Amino acid sequence: MNAKQYEKIIQELSNIIDEGIHIVTEEGKSIVYNQAMANLEKTNREDVIGKPFRVVFSHIPEEESTLLRALKQAESTLNIQQTYLNRYGKEITTVNTTVPILNDYGKVVAALEIAKDITDIKTMSNTILELQREAIPEHKVTAPKIRKYSFKDIIGQNRKLKHQLDIAARASQTDAAVFIYGETGTGKELMAQSIHFNSNRKDKPFLAQNCAALPESLLEGILFGTARGGFTGAVDRAGLFEQANGGTLLLDEISAMPYELQSKLLRVLQEDYIRRVGGSRDIPIDVRIIATVNETPEELIKNGLLRKDLYYRLNIVNISIPPLRERKDDIATLVEHFLEKHNKRFKKEVWMLSDGALEKLENYDYPGNIRELENFIMSAVSLSDKEHVLTEKFLQMPQEVAMANIQADYNPEEMSIDNYLAYLEVNIIKERMADFGGNISKTAEVLGIKRQTLQHKIKKYQI
Repeated sequence: MNAKQYEKIIQELSNIIDEGIHIVTEEGKSIVYNQAMANLEKTNREDVIGKPFRVVFSHIPEEESTLLRALKQAESTLNIQQTYLNRYGKEITTVNTTVPILNDYGKVVAALEIAKDITDIKTMSNTILELQREAIPEHKVTAPKIRKYSFKDIIGQNRKLKHQLDIAARASQTDAAVFIYGETGTGKELMAQSIHFNSNRKDKPFLAQNCAALPESLLEGILFGTARGGFTGAVDRAGLFEQANGGTLLLDEISAMPYELQSKLLRVLQEDYIRRVGGSRDIPIDVRIIATVNETPEELIKNGLLRKDLYYRLNIVNISIPPLRERKDDIATLVEHFLEKHNKRFKKEVWMLSDGALEKLENYDYPGNIRELENFIMSAVSLSDKEHVLTEKFLQMPQEVAMANIQADYNPEEMSIDNYLAYLEVNIIKERMADFGGNISKTAEVLGIKRQTLQHKIKKYQI
């Protein structure tokens, strides 16, 4: 097979890949430029393939071109964010990996670039930082323009909850890092804000970032800021650590933060200074960290999603918010609170629940916790007309299955459809759990559900 045939095969392969691909020979001629790259750079492939790179992309300064650095200096760049103008003057932001291709003698014979378009994500991240910056004007101490929660907003008298609130109240009087575990919908951010606004940092910023919301290349810049010249198109911009200086930074779903970035965060927490992406200056910071996860830290560490050393550094104060199924004695109080809240919202006059409606709510297991309970009440109030008593007919809830009706020795022909489906679900879960020796993560992956969902079903069916 000759070189032309190889080139044809590579070109055909590149056209079925979603990422942009650009290959330039040692003479600087573009031999592969797939449709994804053309779409990304808003350029016609015919204007690039077979043409000299420096002629087609003359608007890119030579010293800033990762392809040319790979060709001339055999320099690789991995997952580098670049912002540049295409040949028509439109600004494009990508995450690029560029590598030199060497022959058997170590000579560079070509350069390969793979690019992913993140223009929309970059715009979103810039908007986040600008909104945060506007909420904290320079030379003026003020809290961000967000709703403030405090401990009085946490409703309930359950013993487990009261114990965790006591820990949180004590923690608010220190600057120690706090690690909060709670299932989805249990109120982790509400707890975090309560700690901040009950502390001596209450007049300083409280900022929050969901670590699952952005890719690593942007999350690092969001947290630590960027320095002009750090990468193509970079500008001097303070990150959340600088913006939250003197206050509190909530890192929600910290286990979603890429492992390598967790290492950088650990170093910041140990040294109390940050360095902007692409910068060389160390910037001291005084920020209290509150981290949250919605799965047990032991499982996250075991599955390689959370660094053990970072967990120990953050877990100075540990708060574990009980799920609603473990504090059902608070349901009546929570319902009363949500009725008052959503009566005002929908201009209704629902004063109370019927005994049947309360019993139905208390018999449900709440995989979505307090958020799910509020959604049930909000839906019921919005659907009511002139009723003053909310009955069970207004509660749009999933059907719960009585455990006594799904035992393995029951005759499926005598079961209701709900019980029969639950019977099948229990047996499928048991079989898959047995296949993987009880490993929840692998079982959840095979079943196509989240690990937390599987854990909930195991508890629900008492498997």
